[in-house]
Amino acid sequence: MKIQDSLFKDNNTLNDWKNEWVNMPEYNNINQPLPEITAKFKFRNYNDYQIFKEKIKKYLYNDEKVFDGQQKINEKQAWFPLREKDRKYYYLSKGQYTKPRFPIYIVSKGRWKRNPTSKMLKKMNVNFFIIVEKQEYKNYLNLVDKKQILILPQKYKDNYDRFWKNNDKKTGSGAARNYAWEHSIENGYKWHWVLDDNIESFERYNNNKKIRVYDGSIFYVSEDFVLRYENLAIAGLQYANFMPHSEFRPPYKLNTRVYSCLLIRNDIPYRWRGIYNEDTDLCIRVLKDGWATVLFNAFLQGKRATGTVKGGNTKELYQNGTLDKSKMLFDMHPDLVKMVIRFNRPHHFVNYKVFEKNKLIKKKHINIDNKINDFGLILKKGEI
Repeated sequence: MKIQDSLFKDNNTLNDWKNEWVNMPEYNNINQPLPEITAKFKFRNYNDYQIFKEKIKKYLYNDEKVFDGQQKINEKQAWFPLREKDRKYYYLSKGQYTKPRFPIYIVSKGRWKRNPTSKMLKKMNVNFFIIVEKQEYKNYLNLVDKKQILILPQKYKDNYDRFWKNNDKKTGSGAARNYAWEHSIENGYKWHWVLDDNIESFERYNNNKKIRVYDGSIFYVSEDFVLRYENLAIAGLQYANFMPHSEFRPPYKLNTRVYSCLLIRNDIPYRWRGIYNEDTDLCIRVLKDGWATVLFNAFLQGKRATGTVKGGNTKELYQNGTLDKSKMLFDMHPDLVKMVIRFNRPHHFVNYKVFEKNKLIKKKHINIDNKINDFGLILKKGEI
């Protein structure tokens, strides 16, 4: 198997996830079959193609967009009938399930004008803190209530372990993430969420559909799962772009990297370090010491790709593209990390197979019914 092909493969066995995914929301996804019939249309010129496209849009697809925008100019395709858009639906829960148990922190820099994560959490009526640097505090007052803003104490930047010893003073987002960790402990919490500031949506994946969730139940259910285990250190939500509608994958992936939207156990003996790939480094250190991590495929984050939203650390940290970030991770863990070329640029590959032995261990007092529990989630049609 090529390295590139193995990056998103799941290492859960069939029985492993079925034994653990009990008293959890329904997870009913399949590998959808290939088409029985395909047809190829040829056009003598672009104008003929445009006429054809508009006619099938009008007469076959009820004025819905025919192609998804990801097609090559000479390889366009569409299913008939057209798959119904996921955006036509949403989930809501009720009661206690709509509020997360643990605090949510957004780490943000330079994004007081365009801040998708805070916008979405407000729309979901979910409380959160946003951690900013002192010089940007007044700018963020136009984004959220001042009670939600935490100013990053300078000591977290001064004392941050950058890993590479040089004269560069950049810390990336790790210093602010360490502050979130300590803030949650000081307020008596055993876990905390820490989120990037460029997440557009939070979604549930079921019946091969990625449907937005418009309350805090997606966090509550994730918390319910992690609290069952004594050796689970980090969990989080998979990127929606990494979950094709046509493929089956288990509801979670065990012992892999988790990033951008993390639920972290507060009493584990680690803190963030490094200015690149901090998420991957933290997960690897946890896994090397025998802890487990869980990346939920059942619950997703619709995150914007790095560099597509102005602000953050993009300009400050990624002047050399992906080379430095991959090189730092290699220097941190040369026993597990290889330097590879992916998408025509330097990248890293981590061998997570060595951690398959890190099995989930349930707490002794846990007694879980083997049934479906949708935590009050109701599928609704329409838009919010």
